[in-house]
Parts: sequence; C-alpha cells; structure tokens
Amino acid sequence: MRRLFEFLIIIAAVAAAAWVLYHSIHNENSTSTGTIEVDAIAPEFEITTLTGEKVQLKDYRGQRVLINFWASWCKPCVREMPLLNNLHTSSNSQVETLFINVGESKATVSDYLKDHQFSLPAAIDVTGRISNLYGVAALPATFIIDGEGHIRNAILGEITDFTLLQEWLNITDSVN
Repeated sequence: MRRLFEFLIIIAAVAAAAWVLYHSIHNENSTSTGTIEVDAIAPEFEITTLTGEKVQLKDYRGQRVLINFWASWCKPCVREMPLLNNLHTSSNSQVETLFINVGESKATVSDYLKDHQFSLPAAIDVTGRISNLYGVAALPATFIIDGEGHIRNAILGEITDFTLLQEWLNITDSVN
C-alpha cells in the first residue's frame, strides 16, 4: 500500500511538472505577451484559500501585498519558503502575504505546509488561470504590489536574502 501511495505522489509531481512546462511553452507561443511589467496594475483575481476563505486581490487595497507562486516539488520554492514564512509571521511586517500553489492537490499542499510547520495563507491555482494572468512561466515567482494595486517588483526565481526582500518591500513604502 505504501509503494502505491509513493507511486501516486511521483505521478502527481510529474503531472504538475508537465503542466508547468506545457503552460510555459504555451505562453511563449501565445500572441499576447503574457508578461507583467513593474508599475502595471496587478491583474484582479479571486481564489479560495485552504481554509475555505474566498480572497480577491481588491480585498487588499490600501495594503502592500506579496504574492508568491510556488509548488512543493519545486526545489527553489522549497528553499525560499522558510524565509517567506518568517516574513508572514513577523510581528513587525506590514505586508499581507498570499501563497498561490500552482497545480497541486489540496491534500499535497496541506500536508506539505503541516509537515514544515508553515502557517502562511495558501491557496491553489488548480487551473493555472491566475498564474497565466501574471505571466508565470517558471517557479517560484513573487510579486510585490503596493496599496494602489500596482506591481512594484517582480522576482522571478528563488529569494535567498531576507534583507534584500525587505529592501524590495520598502520600495513600495516610498512609492505609496
């Protein structure tokens, strides 16, 4: 039974990787640019968190928001997650955070967060609609949005430096 479970997990990880690869190729062949530029208005979306709460980007108007697209099979995502969780749990952080998993099951995401004792607010972009809105072709991808809904920074790839992340977040302070 355990081997079957392990086999199913491997199949799910391969399927998720194939999905991301397909969408990155699809985005490259698309007639639209599929890219988000700094200072652009962040695309609106609605998503349901793992706790069942419906969240819309407009709910965060007036606040800085960090949106992180990730997956548990993505090694750079896994490496940056403790740093991002620290940002989320920091009592002096004035940044709202939303972690959008790309394409994994609710059970996989819930188990991953529980196993690593992360308390961050997570939702799952099952269809890839939101990651496509943001032009996400590879993981991880992080967007910092100011209180007026403008994208102030787009970080494509792993975030490894908490101080640098704080600097990026402080840039939105000077703009707001």
